[in-house]
Amino acid sequence: MNLRSVLYLCIAVLLGTSCASNKAVSPYPTRIADIEPFSVGTVNASIDRAFSSGVKEVKVDVVFYPRTNEVALEFVYGVSPYKQFWDQAGRQQFVQAINRYKDDFANRNLSPKYSRTRTVYGKVKGNFHWKPIPASLTYKSFPVYELGYRFKDKAPYFSVVQRSASEETKNQKDRIKESTQYSLYFTRAQGDEMIRLFDQALLVVSLGDLSAPVVSIPDRDTY
Repeated sequence: MNLRSVLYLCIAVLLGTSCASNKAVSPYPTRIADIEPFSVGTVNASIDRAFSSGVKEVKVDVVFYPRTNEVALEFVYGVSPYKQFWDQAGRQQFVQAINRYKDDFANRNLSPKYSRTRTVYGKVKGNFHWKPIPASLTYKSFPVYELGYRFKDKAPYFSVVQRSASEETKNQKDRIKESTQYSLYFTRAQGDEMIRLFDQALLVVSLGDLSAPVVSIPDRDTY
């Protein structure tokens, strides 16, 4: 048995022992590793511009949560810190949806009728955390993410429409009853970068490399 085989065997034994010892006591049934959340990269996306039909760019930090095997898209909307969580099944559905969008784009099958395209690629049950202001308490909801596309300023974008949903912490201090509805928009290049950052193999490998690079990508598609 060569050195590489011995190394792989040791890793497998360690992982198996860790999983077996944690099955009865772990509060995280989907845990990949007992490690604090860390960024695997950043991507530019767009959100609706206030009092306008246009969009503005926002930098999104893509953060992996190994204990729950979720990835959060973390950014600031106005003054509110937002965390939009995606579990592994949701990430897989996102990848399928963006690939379908790219096919529709290439075949010029995109329609400007938003009411017909908002959910054309399906829906995902989500998990959303936010703060009204950075110093406030964290609020939580479980909204639906609608996967589709939309034309903004005559340019098409893949869209994730996060519907409003009941606030789950029931904290009475601020009397917040539900989370807000908003949309995230991605160009094809930004969608490709999201596919890369959502890849489960990349996330597992990143457990040993906590310094993913920032990627510069085009900010607009021409259709």
